[in-house]
Amino acid sequence: MAESYSDTSSVTEGTADERLLNDRTLKWAGRLVAGVFTVGVLVFLGYILLYQVDPGLLVEVVHPQFVDAFVVLLGATIHAAPGYAQRLAFGRFLGLVVSSENTYFERSFDELGVPAEERVRPRLAPPTSGFRALMHEAAGSGDYGSMVAVLTVAEWLYLAWAAPLAGRAPDWFVLREWVDLHSGADFEAWVGFLRDELDHAFDAGDATARERVAVRFRRAVALERAFFDAAYEA
Repeated sequence: MAESYSDTSSVTEGTADERLLNDRTLKWAGRLVAGVFTVGVLVFLGYILLYQVDPGLLVEVVHPQFVDAFVVLLGATIHAAPGYAQRLAFGRFLGLVVSSENTYFERSFDELGVPAEERVRPRLAPPTSGFRALMHEAAGSGDYGSMVAVLTVAEWLYLAWAAPLAGRAPDWFVLREWVDLHSGADFEAWVGFLRDELDHAFDAGDATARERVAVRFRRAVALERAFFDAAYEA
């Protein structure tokens, strides 16, 4: 059986950049298992603060900085999806993003004592600016494959590092709930769905369309790697 596009363009295998990204995320996951106040937890907090605060994730007032772009991308994907079943799947996930995942960020910011000013006017790190621009670009392209490519990288990477921690994350909710949100059978099924949709879109395209999808996939991988680098360097 021929390998699919997602089999040969994995966020955890393949190119040197992708392998380096996987090495770093798996080492991070291993450190987190040890519990609170380990290097892994400190890196995780750096990730939360760099990826969610400075870059502008989290609460309602910060949505225009990052989450709004993610919602725009999901909305555009729903519109561009080829059928009802796909629209339902993306619609359900959009509901999760604006409900339980959003409240997790709000409570985590409260727990970490993030100042109100940083929630309202966060400083955008370069990887976040880049990823936000990529989400808007993919959403505005009208190209279903490009949209799914960007979504697949983000969600598949979360699964890659959260899965080893499933059932073993420290009790502190900031860590445990983040792992719970990005592991387990439901999330594995979601990532599997994204990979399938990516493969279908890639296979259906001509050479130009395939290259467009591949370029955005690789850009998303590079930006996600930069997120993790920023967390380690913080």
